[in-house]
Amino acid sequence: MIRWQDLHHSELTVPALYALLKLRCEVFVVEQTCPYLDVDGDDLIGENRHLLGWKDDRLVAYARILVSEDEIEPVVIGRVIVSAEARGERLGHQLMTRCVASSLQRWPQRALYLGAQAHLREFYAHLREFYAQFGFVTVTDVYDEDGIPHVGMAREAARA
Repeated sequence: MIRWQDLHHSELTVPALYALLKLRCEVFVVEQTCPYLDVDGDDLIGENRHLLGWKDDRLVAYARILVSEDEIEPVVIGRVIVSAEARGERLGHQLMTRCVASSLQRWPQRALYLGAQAHLREFYAHLREFYAQFGFVTVTDVYDEDGIPHVGMAREAARA
């Protein structure tokens, strides 16, 4: 059973912050062999939020929601991750459902955006379909981010 948390950055404990940084480093830097500065200054500012999925005492799923003070800018869902030990348990679906719900609850008037790793399309032929079930459509060509091809995907703001 997964215990989910949807936390404003001010609610993060030191152990939770350590766990999320460790998981991001394990997957994005070590597993994907992509050295980049993960601690980018965005984790602990503004209204940014963190979604954490815990299995027992281990963090197995995580995403970050970035919210600009500029209300025209979309809410950005990023650092979407499921640990190697928990893949295949459909946690990605649960995590994205929670990301979208959290964003719509707090900022219903804002569009959502994410940068999906484009190379995943080769491994998972249904990348677009995966994000499409959450209302996302491809809005950019493939671009390079930290040496990994990405594609921008967006979901329109809820209609009033």
